Amino acid sequence: MFQWFTYAQDDITIRGTVTDNDNQPLPGASVIVKETTTGTQTDFDGNFVLDNIPAKGTLVFSYLGFTTLEIPVNDQTSFNIQLQEDAQALDEVVVVGYGTQKKADLTGSITTIKSEDITRTPSGSAMQSLQGKVAGLQVVSSGAPGTAPTIRVRGIGSYVGGASDPLYVVDGTFFDDIDFLNSEDIETISVLKDASASAIYGVRAANGVVLIETKSGKRNQKPQITYNGYQGVQVAQNIVKLSNAEQFATLARESGSAAEAQFIENAIQRYGRSRINPNIPNVNTDWYDLVLRHALQQNHSLGVTGGTEGTTYSVGLSYFEQEGILKMKNDYDRLNIRTKLDFDISDRLKVGVSTLLSNATRFRPENTAFALAYFGVPTMPVLDPSKTDAFPRSYANAQDLGYRGTQNPFPIMENTENRDKIRNTLMTFDLSYQLVPDKLTFKTAYYHNLETLETREVRLPFFFGNGNAFRENAELVKRNETFSEQTWDNTLTYDDSFGKHNLTVLGGTSFRDRSLEQLEAKGLNFPNGPGIGDESYYLDLAKTIDVDGVGDNGVRQYFFSYFGRIAYNFDSKYLLYGTFRADGTSKYQEKWGYFPTVGAGWVVSQESFMDNQSLFDFLKIRASWGELGNANVNSSTGGITSNEVSAAFGDIRYPGLVTSSDFEALKWEVTAETNVGISAGMFSNRLSIETDYFNRETRDAVIPVSRLLVPGETRQNVGIIRNSGVEVVLNWNNQVSDNFRYTVGGNFSTLKNEVMDLAGQDNLTTGGDTAQRTVIGGTISPFYGLEVAGVYQTPEEIQADPAAQAAIADGLVVAPGDFRFVDHNGDMVIDAQDRVDLGSYLPTYSFGFNLGLNYKAWDFSLNVIGQGGNVIANQKRFAIRQTPDPNIDRDFAINRWHGPGTSNTYPSARGIRNPWSNQFLNSYFVEKGDFVRLQNVTVGYTLPQLKGKFNPNIRFYLTAERPLTFFDYNGFTPEVSDGRDNQTYPIPGVYTMGVNIKI
Repeated sequence: MFQWFTYAQDDITIRGTVTDNDNQPLPGASVIVKETTTGTQTDFDGNFVLDNIPAKGTLVFSYLGFTTLEIPVNDQTSFNIQLQEDAQALDEVVVVGYGTQKKADLTGSITTIKSEDITRTPSGSAMQSLQGKVAGLQVVSSGAPGTAPTIRVRGIGSYVGGASDPLYVVDGTFFDDIDFLNSEDIETISVLKDASASAIYGVRAANGVVLIETKSGKRNQKPQITYNGYQGVQVAQNIVKLSNAEQFATLARESGSAAEAQFIENAIQRYGRSRINPNIPNVNTDWYDLVLRHALQQNHSLGVTGGTEGTTYSVGLSYFEQEGILKMKNDYDRLNIRTKLDFDISDRLKVGVSTLLSNATRFRPENTAFALAYFGVPTMPVLDPSKTDAFPRSYANAQDLGYRGTQNPFPIMENTENRDKIRNTLMTFDLSYQLVPDKLTFKTAYYHNLETLETREVRLPFFFGNGNAFRENAELVKRNETFSEQTWDNTLTYDDSFGKHNLTVLGGTSFRDRSLEQLEAKGLNFPNGPGIGDESYYLDLAKTIDVDGVGDNGVRQYFFSYFGRIAYNFDSKYLLYGTFRADGTSKYQEKWGYFPTVGAGWVVSQESFMDNQSLFDFLKIRASWGELGNANVNSSTGGITSNEVSAAFGDIRYPGLVTSSDFEALKWEVTAETNVGISAGMFSNRLSIETDYFNRETRDAVIPVSRLLVPGETRQNVGIIRNSGVEVVLNWNNQVSDNFRYTVGGNFSTLKNEVMDLAGQDNLTTGGDTAQRTVIGGTISPFYGLEVAGVYQTPEEIQADPAAQAAIADGLVVAPGDFRFVDHNGDMVIDAQDRVDLGSYLPTYSFGFNLGLNYKAWDFSLNVIGQGGNVIANQKRFAIRQTPDPNIDRDFAINRWHGPGTSNTYPSARGIRNPWSNQFLNSYFVEKGDFVRLQNVTVGYTLPQLKGKFNPNIRFYLTAERPLTFFDYNGFTPEVSDGRDNQTYPIPGVYTMGVNIKI
């Protein structure tokens, strides 16, 4: 008993803080009692507490990138530890393909975003958190729940839509997107931007690579439990104001159309006169206000991490739910379960197993709802009680007033349901064995990604008028897709240092098997109506199976690759990096592609002549060149056809055969990229600088080419597309005092997209009425139309304009209030030959700014993003020319031309519908897409820690995501992925309150 009492008295409780050499806290630093498994990790502020510690023991403090420090306890109860950066261990965790590399040794362009910056953005898509934080990365947001943003790394290198998407790699597994991931499951996201950094992934990496590392446990770490959750509300931002009833009636009467004026009178007769203005009906419907709503969003995640000397583990459970701001069944929810285990079987043999299960349900919005709301006349209500024959509700119909369209979005919204059930299963297994301890390692890894998509589209019948105001049959579409991708990688890595020489050599093979199967069927007239729910949504209950709606197809592709990499440095001063990859596939006629890259770097700050200078703590010049293939282009299609023909020569008929081919013998698109950059640290590494210049040229780009002597086009590898630009990233970190520190950072990037070759063709023109025309020397698919020079103010101006007179002579009407166009070819006629480049949807520059403040227990962060140089085709406004009797936005109603001198920019109510003014797309309908946005503001407070064994770290925070956006474009958002705004889903602002708990 006496001995036990003496031992107990030797155990004490110690507290302390771990900081770096700039006195900044190191969260997650390891504090271990030497020669035991007893230990903990520091919290967000670098604080730690350990109970029952031997008074004569020794503490071991460690943190990745810093020198490990051992401190005897010697009966002390308070420790303030400052760890020093270890030049030999600095930035060990920069993730590159099939391994890691010191950041100081990189020769390529890689940007890494850490967990705390990812989770700050309340979004269902982790990639949304990168917006404005990575130079050269364009993230185009989407407001619809469960819909991925559009991602572009350094522009577009392919003419084919979708072929410029980056490759996503999650813990070694390839993906086309990562929407199934919860942000809380991610440790880091690394964007590999140049060819040298991406080349190890071969033909999937031509458009950049996004590497995702999920959270792992740490060795000798006691179990750590974390909970992160938030609840928020989404609010539609920058809602387009539509013309109200009074403005709409004015436009109708100014249009010069007796029919439109009569429609206003019809509305007055049907719905009564307004008591305020007897010239308009007693209805003033704001359709956008009716179809939009505030919507909730929430996220909850629970994780457990830890490890022993030979094992690490990480387990997580997360749930995300988002309502859509469109007032219909338009929601998304996702449940994820993940596990990650690593075992040391022996000193040489290690095994890793991880799984990620994702189960999501998405209800897609009805895409026509926003168009119907935009065009819906304000002189009509949602419901019309006089329509007793309408069902399931008495929907109002603009056709009853004389209009050609129904212009009521609610019948479609309330009787349509588009449900997707999305399941992802990611399983990985890897085994590594050190053939030569600490030098030669063999690793084999198997990855399997299984995705299933079950789609159910329900279209219930409705009736609120003849013509196109009814849906006669109940329609049910079922579609099942199964996608499987299996990958087996084998690598051999040699890592050695001798003298001042450091060498890493990697060689390996990769086999991939991709398959997709799809089955679809359509049934008509299943049971429906009051009291009948989704229990009847089965094809077996349909009275008729639409044979034309049945489809069964699939595809299977194989890939096999050999790859190698050499990374060498001399004295951490002179760097050399090279990769080579040979890719084979069943996808194209050219089975094999060979892609080399090389990079070099010079760490100038390591030279002796830099010893006496105090400006640069670190200075590196780097350059790289490489070639990559692009396997995102669809496989070859077409075939060879023969037709029997006959011809008469003299009096004799001779039979013959005409053979033609539209087969597309495609091969890889090949991207060659040069990157030159500078990396620097200054003022005791408080200031970091990264600058890059890149020039990426896609050769053998697949473009459509007209066939000689035969109608039609085939895709051929004959184009050349170039992207070039400059990227600059600056970050400043400073510890002002023990209680206050701050960070300020920013990035700026430029992009020049240029088409260099079209295989002898003058242009590639697509898009119909809203034409896009690609020419040599211009960008990919800029908008193509007439240039507006102003608005005719008087009849005299029209009489003095030869182009207007020529149009009148051809039977067109040209009047004051119509557009005046530039006659670019000088032939005094305005026609298709006068169309010019009206601008590209690709921004020519983008930027981001961030600010972070920490004062005692408070933290504050702010992000600003922006872009410019791009344009947006306002298709919804341009569509007025085809539908002359719907509503239009209030901006036009207020600023329209309605007399000499009233406007030289906006046409009149009659002019915007006049064939002369809108025979082609013109510069009035193509608007600037520049914007500046306050992207994120977060304020947090960490509670004082409790005394005792139960010592949780609790932080509360408030976040405003996208609270303010400044732009001139006449739409909900200037973020339109392809530049065509035909009712883009609004991107909401999100306001959340959340809590982080660590135990």
